[in-house]
Amino acid sequence: MGETLKLAVPTMGAADLASERSGHFGHCDCFTIVDIEDGEIKGTSALANPPHEEGGCLRPVGLLADAGVDAIVAAGMGMRPMMGFNDAGITVYFENQTPNVGEVAKLVAAGSVPIMGAENACNHHH
Repeated sequence: MGETLKLAVPTMGAADLASERSGHFGHCDCFTIVDIEDGEIKGTSALANPPHEEGGCLRPVGLLADAGVDAIVAAGMGMRPMMGFNDAGITVYFENQTPNVGEVAKLVAAGSVPIMGAENACNHHH
């Protein structure tokens, strides 16, 4: 058994490696869940992102935690959800250059994406 990682990528439209990434995880249509094993992408699944009415910006935290996700890659995120993910044991990776779901998943798989720190969190709403 190698090292496995379940990575959530906020996605516009359908969950797919070919899809465009959502810049803001709270407003994404869904999450593409990418199964990474030993640095290789083994498969994907889709996780819908329900509307924000229930639970506000912390709603996706519970959603992803329940789905067994280990990490999420985001181009930006507020402090509260970031803390929420940290509390849930979900690693938040920060990457704001790569618009494609599959490409950014490959970067994370290769270990070339930094973990988001407080200095990268947005303190404002877009």
